Formats: sequence, C-alpha cells, structure tokens
Amino acid sequence: MPAQLISMNGEIFEVHPKNGTYFELAELQAFVGGYIERVVCPDGREMFVNEEGKLQGLNINVKATELSGLYPHDMICGHAIVGPMELFRSPEELAGEV
Repeated sequence: MPAQLISMNGEIFEVHPKNGTYFELAELQAFVGGYIERVVCPDGREMFVNEEGKLQGLNINVKATELSGLYPHDMICGHAIVGPMELFRSPEELAGEV
C-alpha cells in the first residue's frame, strides 16, 4: 500500500519513497514543511505531521484530523503523510537491529 499525502485543503496524493523502500527523515520533513511528529492512527497506519503546525498558524487539516482519531481533543494543522509502518522504517529498524 502506498503512502498518501493529505494536503491542508483536503487533496490526497499518492507518494512513494525516493529509495523505493522507506521514507527518510528529510523526505518526511519536506512533505510536512518542518519538524515531524508521529501519530498512530486507529487503523494502525502511521501519520507524520508538522510538529509546529499549530504554532506556525497553518490551516487545520480536517481529513488528517479525522483519520488520526485525535478530534475533539486535538487537531492536525498543515500537510500530513500517512501509510503503513513499513514505509517509515528502514529494514534494519523493522528487524530490530537499530
């Protein structure tokens, strides 16, 4: 399953890691426009969001907030990338070697 970039305006784009296996930190930071924060969604997928999205005054990402299960206690502001854990961990991390 590919990852999805959920933009602030609700558009969803399929995205793939440059190395073909997993997203590297710089890629995730570029997608969300800053430092990343990890959110585990109720369906088991991982979401990475801009850690400072609210502080930067970014727009609320309604679709990402709904998917994250955080509402009504919190909200996602800015772009978000979501997908299966395997796309966000190197093979070494998944094997417990790191």
